[in-house]
Amino acid sequence: MIEEGVGGKQGKAREIECSVLGNDKPLRRWPARSCLSKSSTITAPSTWWKARSRSSRQIGKAKQKEVQRLAVAAFQAVDCAGMARVDFLMDPRTKKMYVNEINTIPGFTSISMYPKMWAASGIAYPELMDRLIQLGLERHAEKKRNQYSR
Repeated sequence: MIEEGVGGKQGKAREIECSVLGNDKPLRRWPARSCLSKSSTITAPSTWWKARSRSSRQIGKAKQKEVQRLAVAAFQAVDCAGMARVDFLMDPRTKKMYVNEINTIPGFTSISMYPKMWAASGIAYPELMDRLIQLGLERHAEKKRNQYSR
């Protein structure tokens, strides 16, 4: 497969991550986090160890709202439930957003970005855990209501 690169030699690749929490109707209040890679290619090492993290305020309200809308659309398109971190790439020239991946089991330790992004929006780790358990119970109850025929 051949794809057009985002960033190229002149620009710097920019990754924006957005945490999503919910089932059919995800929460509308959450942060986005942006990474500006020091290289023109985003790799795991450049993202985690070399990138500068920026808060959602630094990417602007309009871009943050676009990221949130696209994150929910991607989450719902593949019938995600509970949690996901949706990662985007932003073309530095056009500012167009591209869904890079939907991480349905993002890191969840005390130093992982998913809980850190929620903590930044006012949802502490214990509350986040409680919400995820409740979402799991709701999804299980919904699945039990399904009827199957042979």
